[in-house]
Amino acid sequence: MTNLSKSFHAPDLRKTVLDMAYAGSAVHIACAFSIIEILAVLYRSHLRYPDNKPNSALRDYLVLSKGHGVMAQYACMRELGWLSEDAFTQYFSDGSDLKGLSDSRIPGLEVTSGSLGHGFSVGVGLALAAKLKKTDQKVFVLVGDGEINEGPIWEGALFAAHHQLNNFMVIVDENGFQAMGLTDEILNLGSIKEKFASFGFDAISVDGHDEAALDIAIQTLMQRNPHQPKALIAKTIKGKGVPFMENNNAWHYTRLNDSSFEDAIAALNKDAK
Repeated sequence: MTNLSKSFHAPDLRKTVLDMAYAGSAVHIACAFSIIEILAVLYRSHLRYPDNKPNSALRDYLVLSKGHGVMAQYACMRELGWLSEDAFTQYFSDGSDLKGLSDSRIPGLEVTSGSLGHGFSVGVGLALAAKLKKTDQKVFVLVGDGEINEGPIWEGALFAAHHQLNNFMVIVDENGFQAMGLTDEILNLGSIKEKFASFGFDAISVDGHDEAALDIAIQTLMQRNPHQPKALIAKTIKGKGVPFMENNNAWHYTRLNDSSFEDAIAALNKDAK
């Protein structure tokens, strides 16, 4: 447990995402909403940042390979005090440091991701490096279920299993959609859990919005099967938290206007009561 002083309250994190998206007229809101609870649990209970420094040499690594969900990570970084308030009110404005995709030039973001599939292999390399240096650092890589269509994911998986990288965990945001439609219709991968298990991973499926279940699943994976990398398949809802966004793939690219912003905030306020 590393950040117990921080609440990482899911409705508050979603509100931060909405505020950012509205201020910057940005897209990818629904993509960020599906990973809120996953990130909240990781930052609250599993990621170590000595002295709360995002670039500490002995930190654990969170690689957001699903880089278009970065507003959810920004919201957590706000809780940690790593970003100024101006960064949020001026999001996507001229001169803003924060972009709509993960950018490694921002302390706390480990990779520049946007071309999907690459973050997984970066995370595998970080995990191998930690093993070679004999540190106890952990590496968590968050990918989308559409992203795992990409070949580099499976090359990295073979490498991780071969080198028995038990300090490596991939978390799959299985929300059933990708940019242009249903994941199963674009490229049906069957059971993602079984797929990773067949590549030598210790794999568990979990409700990706149940924070207690996520916490237990992560602990379980990290504590058992010391010779295998880990795969957590998180069943999620794209747009979770705002009913008119949930499972509505139009919100992959739709921007908020005054009315939809107010309606979304009202939905979150109702859910928070």
